[in-house]
Amino acid sequence: MKNRITERLGIKYPIIQGPMAWLTDAKLVAAVSNAGGLGILGPSAGQTTSTPSPEETMERMRAEIKKTRALTDKPFGVVILVDTDMRFTEPLLEMIIEEKVAVALVNGLSGMDYTDTFKKLKNAGIKIVFRPLDPTIENAKMAERLGADVYVATGFDEGGTLPGAQIGTLSIVPLIVDAVKDIPVMAAGGIGDIRGVRAAFALGAEGVFLGTRFLATEEARTAQNIKELMVKTNAEDLHIFRTLPYFYRSIPTKLSDELVEMDKNGASREELAIKQGGGRNMKAGMLDGDLENGYISVGLGVSFIKEISPVGKVIKELMADFIN
Repeated sequence: MKNRITERLGIKYPIIQGPMAWLTDAKLVAAVSNAGGLGILGPSAGQTTSTPSPEETMERMRAEIKKTRALTDKPFGVVILVDTDMRFTEPLLEMIIEEKVAVALVNGLSGMDYTDTFKKLKNAGIKIVFRPLDPTIENAKMAERLGADVYVATGFDEGGTLPGAQIGTLSIVPLIVDAVKDIPVMAAGGIGDIRGVRAAFALGAEGVFLGTRFLATEEARTAQNIKELMVKTNAEDLHIFRTLPYFYRSIPTKLSDELVEMDKNGASREELAIKQGGGRNMKAGMLDGDLENGYISVGLGVSFIKEISPVGKVIKELMADFIN
């Protein structure tokens, strides 16, 4: 299949694997790219420890890029988080330009100025997939104006840090599609099987962006007990709680039980965020499989995971309408 997304990104199918923190590595990303999609190396890709050093963070990602290149000759990407503290962003940006990575997935917060980041990437010939935390008509038009190649419209159905506006995927996708014409839109949030893919295209999207569905693949770093738990879980089971900046979901764990209870009792977002423990406790739950001290961030698309499958099988199922 060819459309604006496949042609711009140089991929066979219009599907991107999300950059789940701690849970991507060269093995998963190469498997997605080799199957015709676009794999993305996310924060702490391939790592088991964190580092406070921007330079070490950069070099760790460089090493994972090299590992990925050894496993695939297809395009893949690296995530860049643009926020108020550019201390980590700038070294990573310069490194992926040096390494000539094919695609940068630019994540960011509302109100940030992306002009310089986009200019550097475009001058280096790197394709830009823009995925803001809060998709809006305003930032979609901004991305179009600055020359992003693809825009990801993420609905409240997603996993990870949820958008603040609480607009579902079925509503946000056509809203953004109708607002722009020169930039193709991908749908993200709650897509887990071919029905979700078909719905996304019916709404005007030209591709799909999935995180949760790839967590239960054979190639994913996700702890085996968590993969098995995902197969047994549906959207009705999930906890949701306030935190910073907005909301999070989790498959029930001891920690998520406590977070839900704190939320019900009126704890502040700041107090909940401290208890949640950010990436540290996400790693504990999802990479280490610790159901006591960790949480397990998934989207509503977890309902459609029926087995632990190889990445290639997942992409064939999701992209069945586009396989000749």
